[in-house]
Amino acid sequence: MSHGPKSDLNKAGVEQSDFPILCETCLGPNPYVRMSKQTLGAECKICTRPFTTFRWLPGAGMRFKKTEICQTCAKSKNCCQTCLLDLQFGLPTQVRDTALGLKNAAPTSAINREYYAQNIEGKLEDGASGAINFGKADSAGKELLKRLARSDPGYKRNRPHLCSFYAKGACNRGDECPYRHELPVENELSHQNIKDRYHGTNDPVARKILAKHAAEGGLAPPADTSITSLFLTSLPPTATEDAIRHFYLSSAGMPANALKSVVLVPASRVAFVNFTDRKSAEMGAEQSGLKVVIEGVEVKVQWGRSRPKKSQGSAPATGPISQVAERELATSGK
Repeated sequence: MSHGPKSDLNKAGVEQSDFPILCETCLGPNPYVRMSKQTLGAECKICTRPFTTFRWLPGAGMRFKKTEICQTCAKSKNCCQTCLLDLQFGLPTQVRDTALGLKNAAPTSAINREYYAQNIEGKLEDGASGAINFGKADSAGKELLKRLARSDPGYKRNRPHLCSFYAKGACNRGDECPYRHELPVENELSHQNIKDRYHGTNDPVARKILAKHAAEGGLAPPADTSITSLFLTSLPPTATEDAIRHFYLSSAGMPANALKSVVLVPASRVAFVNFTDRKSAEMGAEQSGLKVVIEGVEVKVQWGRSRPKKSQGSAPATGPISQVAERELATSGK
């Protein structure tokens, strides 16, 4: 429940609640968990408004956990207040939004952030169910999310943090140390950001899930690192280059400088999507692993092929396939 002036949009309201919105994993296996509650204990890490915080111990051998975002932000994204994963499927919001074709409407900067949070709060008080309506979502997308979701809670992420003194070789507490005595591993998952997780942009956990699904669907990156294009087939007759570009820049959430060009051949209903570098191409393949919908039609995606080497004295090939290849090479600048 929120208390504060509703008429003045420049004054942020405050949030008070009796119980947090948590997923099964963060709550822990203990059915008799005890929580400490602090009214206006911290500010939300998304909308920066003060809210009621909760702190608890999920189980033996685990670390204390607390809520990180307010309930208004959690309800608008249907996510846990602590781990920010989707409450229904237990997946990152980037994976869920990509599978269901949802767009992030929340402002990622401080501009209009409190105004947006107040509007969402007013809609929730009027009986709205939040920004995510699974009843009207794509059935194929929901089935895909069910296959990607975990079948059992992963309590492994409730383990204590790593001991920084042990990594330096200076921890003298031994077995009594409440932190894990393991050396840190430096990889992509070591750099996670709570705002990227919430807004569904550049989430390393989501990219790992999307990359694994893309590899299982035949979109594993080829060994030839010079290939930086994707080949789209079974396009609808009404498909345009702008529609394909809009999918990757808007629906897939890729940066504008990642896409180099789009070559569409209406007669063959195929298209080449050329990226600026290999990393951007792999990111596009990960986003295409779930599904690519152009003008309401799901299309097939595969990696492009490497440019064939021209031999001296060979006659140039003719036909629609060669014309497509020539147009691709002309736009890629190779």
